Amino acid sequence: MKKVLVLEDEDNIRSFVVINLRRAGYDTLEASSGEEALEVVKRNPDIRVALLDVMLPGMDGFEVCRRLRADNGKIGIIMLTARTQEMDKVTGLMTGADDYVTKPFSPAELTARVDALYRRTGGEPPLDDGIIRQDPFQLNTRNRTLEKNGQRIKLTQVEYTVMKLLMDNPGKALSRDEILETVWGSDYFGDVKIVDVNIRRLRLKVEDDPTNPTYITTVWGYGYKWGF
Repeated sequence: MKKVLVLEDEDNIRSFVVINLRRAGYDTLEASSGEEALEVVKRNPDIRVALLDVMLPGMDGFEVCRRLRADNGKIGIIMLTARTQEMDKVTGLMTGADDYVTKPFSPAELTARVDALYRRTGGEPPLDDGIIRQDPFQLNTRNRTLEKNGQRIKLTQVEYTVMKLLMDNPGKALSRDEILETVWGSDYFGDVKIVDVNIRRLRLKVEDDPTNPTYITTVWGYGYKWGF
């Protein structure tokens, strides 16, 4: 059964989300506080996607996201927010979220986002089988891991997919739209800025100096390039 966590303190919104996800075939687990959400995930390590409301009493959604991500790089995380400020969206993504949905949202949009993220984190066996070596990096496509100078770099599943796309195309300028469609899918409803935020997160992990990147370079006005 496809397990999804819904963290939302407002009962009517949580029920609305749960009903629609169950109709779409998901085994939906509920939590009304950050602390409860962490306990639910601890008891159900096979949860693959978590929907986290940002505005919560006590531990907010950003902190829950940080804690989940610290323990689990594979779980997919979508932030649910009523806020429209760009900074809040960026904050959610920088704390480890894979996507965000702004309230109010339609059942179709939310289900499509969950479906897309579930597929990306779903552990579908990779079509290719092997290792991509581009010193000092080694990307293992069998277990979806990245090493730099022999040291494992912890990636989310979305970050892994972005990294694989870059390493599959060394020296090629990839547009933001191309990265968005390849990684998030043609049915993605969100903003292309999600690409920039994930590149920023990757640079913090792979670059010797993230403020002066040499591996993931910017092609101004276009996109990014794996700088080999």
